[in-house]
Amino acid sequence: MAGSYFGNSFRITTWGESHGPAIGVVIDGCPSGLALSAKEIQCFLDRRKPGQSRYTTQRNESDQVEILSGVFEGRTTGTPISLIVRNQDQRSKDYGNIASCYRPGHADFTFDSKYGFRDYRGGGRSSGRETIGRVAAGAIASKLLAEMGITIMAYAKSIGPVTVPTSEYHLTEIMENALYMPNNTYAGQAEIYLKECMERQDSSGGIIECTVHGMPAGIGEPVFEKLDASLAKAVMSIGAVKGVEIGDGFQAATSHGSINNDAFTCENGSISKLTNHSGGILGGMSDGSDIVLRAAFKPTPSISQVQQTVTTTSENIDLSIHGRHDPIIVPRAVVVVESMVALTLIDLLFANMSSRLDKILSFYKR
Repeated sequence: MAGSYFGNSFRITTWGESHGPAIGVVIDGCPSGLALSAKEIQCFLDRRKPGQSRYTTQRNESDQVEILSGVFEGRTTGTPISLIVRNQDQRSKDYGNIASCYRPGHADFTFDSKYGFRDYRGGGRSSGRETIGRVAAGAIASKLLAEMGITIMAYAKSIGPVTVPTSEYHLTEIMENALYMPNNTYAGQAEIYLKECMERQDSSGGIIECTVHGMPAGIGEPVFEKLDASLAKAVMSIGAVKGVEIGDGFQAATSHGSINNDAFTCENGSISKLTNHSGGILGGMSDGSDIVLRAAFKPTPSISQVQQTVTTTSENIDLSIHGRHDPIIVPRAVVVVESMVALTLIDLLFANMSSRLDKILSFYKR
């Protein structure tokens, strides 16, 4: 299967299936000398594991990570880092009724069309559990970024119709509610909405916003490997994402140049912008201000309502999906977005090290 790797200078390859023995990732390009423990990676995985609240699947997985290679005496060695998380609570029998039909909103039909075969137990490689490898690798990328003074914060901006206005963000409250929203009051309103969805045997979508602070100017490329293009590809590779915008995004289409342009200013020899409509990216490269990205997630496709579909032999049938599923993907996906952004940034930062001759000569100067 092609397409299971991501990145160039800092490359990850994820492997495993939802109902297989384990899920994992191999990371190439991590420099030696980084202090790293399984506990630090586990902190990231705990944010996406199931069973955190009534709004996540009740699949009972501890998602405990094991470091198989690339770390010695608490530090990275510069060799490939291999991480594994063993599956413990698969209930493949829950998927028996979909073995011969295609679930609406899932990759069943397209996967079968491509390969002529599919693992119907939870979606196989198309399952949300594949993101375990991304998050484990993202924990390492985030730690590397922190060493450079770069921090990433993601949160649920919207759950269904409930949106937290930017003026009412209380970032300290993100970890205080089950939905990872930056305002506990709005999170309470969202919980009421989700309860109504669950009573109707339905699901909800939402928007995750991600902000990067401390990114230096000039990271990214001016043509095909633009920073915004790379971020969009990375985040769009997350299964349920249907749209990505940066800065003002689609609002820029109804704006004017006199408003949308960010004026520059210089104080004490430091260049900055008075506004940030660009979302921290100009001409495909970071401009030194905060990078602001938003991702739109579709509602969870696995719902208990009766839906129309077809069998693998083209027979029209009605289907009700059983098993343990999230009524909303957004809360568990917050750390996935954060991880994909971190992986993109560290890869481009490493690539940028060879963009100027003076930097190369300075590094190798004797």
